[in-house]
Amino acid sequence: MSRADARLLAVPVVEDGGVTRLHDPSAHSFASDNYAGAHPEVMQAILDANGGHVGSYGADPYTARLAEVVIETFGEGSSIDPVVTGTGANVAALQALTPRWSAVICAATAHVYTDEGGAPERLGGIKLLTVPTPDGKLTPELIDRQAHGWGDQQRPQPLAVTITQSTELGTVYTPDEIRAITDHAHALGMRVHLDGARLANAAASLGVPLRALTRDAGVDSVSLGGTKNGLVLGESVVTFSEEARAGLVFLRKMDAQLLSKMRFVSAQFLAMLDDDLWLRSAAQANGMASRLATGLADLPGVTITQPVDANAVFVVLPRHVVEPLREAHRFYDWNRASGEIRLMCSFDTRPEHVDRLVADARELLGS
Repeated sequence: MSRADARLLAVPVVEDGGVTRLHDPSAHSFASDNYAGAHPEVMQAILDANGGHVGSYGADPYTARLAEVVIETFGEGSSIDPVVTGTGANVAALQALTPRWSAVICAATAHVYTDEGGAPERLGGIKLLTVPTPDGKLTPELIDRQAHGWGDQQRPQPLAVTITQSTELGTVYTPDEIRAITDHAHALGMRVHLDGARLANAAASLGVPLRALTRDAGVDSVSLGGTKNGLVLGESVVTFSEEARAGLVFLRKMDAQLLSKMRFVSAQFLAMLDDDLWLRSAAQANGMASRLATGLADLPGVTITQPVDANAVFVVLPRHVVEPLREAHRFYDWNRASGEIRLMCSFDTRPEHVDRLVADARELLGS
């Protein structure tokens, strides 16, 4: 364990007023937007939803109101099903789109393939067909590398495509790029799922509403992210037709994703979608990533390896700089062989956090 890791573990801190905490509330890192706490407006929404008795498992006024807000956000015919985790959202959504004998095409870097512990395969029974991409983004031409073999009993049938927005490499699909994928996939008899763990960051980056990257672009279902943008916990599956939602109400329970006190997750999503909190939070994270990339790009021996479209910065630093910088700011390696690291900004990343990292990198390079 590094000293940077140890600093982020539970260490009692006594603050002014005699309040004892198990972490330093001023701590900040660039390891993941999952490291950030919850947005104060989200915390207030949870408090407002507390008290008294309401129905469980979604039979509550907050979940009912969320269903209305989702229609206002994404259009008539849209439905939302809150779940516990992003992995659960992806698995349930893909199960609802595909029969037992099917396969799903995805980028080789896709979160469903690299970071979900085999859940789509083991829990969902879904075969994933991967395609290498230079920037994490699929295209109709790349999809065609796996979109074949229909009717061949020896091959799992490719009946769906899943894309990630923004991608695992921090890049963003435009609405036209998504529309090209959905038109192509639908023409081949495949459905399209969008893993939107950072959908808000993509929409903020492009200056478009959430529906422009989903329903209006022809997507069948979306795993709508929340925790990476300021929720305490909870994600949701948003579908745009009865066919895309078929069986989802049962799959959510089977996949251990049905919340008993759903009102608290629904209340968080209401806060996120109300008054454009999703946009404000994502824009803050994106802006700080842009500031960080600009600051690092001017330093000697530093290479930004991917376009900074959202809230991620992928960079190669001189090797002697990496560990001392990690001790102070905490981040993850992306490719140990090439020395590429990933720096993530969050809704609570501030200019002083970014400027401190850049200044420390400059000092280390100067020394």
